[in-house]
Amino acid sequence: MIISYDDFSKVDIRSGTVMKVEPFARALKPAYKVWVDFGPEVGTLQTSAQVTVHYTPEALVGRQVLGAVNLGEKNIAGFASQFLMLGCADAQGAVCLATIDPKVANGQKLF
Repeated sequence: MIISYDDFSKVDIRSGTVMKVEPFARALKPAYKVWVDFGPEVGTLQTSAQVTVHYTPEALVGRQVLGAVNLGEKNIAGFASQFLMLGCADAQGAVCLATIDPKVANGQKLF
């Protein structure tokens, strides 16, 4: 399906730094609770992320990631997921996070 650039530009994808990660025992599939600082305009948002195959909580803290921050809030096993952390699946279906290299300021918009 082809969409217009105007449609794509409605998705607010920002750079952010992972500040805190906790195991998410109530999730149906292995996941973490993740808090990401998206800079002064957006602030810190939380999400549930099924990224346990390739990442430990310690490896995630301080990592810069991309997140879609304007998709609305979703309740996941009683936890408010406020953004979608972006990534791609590897050959086995495990998530590999979309990251930024070199680092940029938190809150930078993807264009």
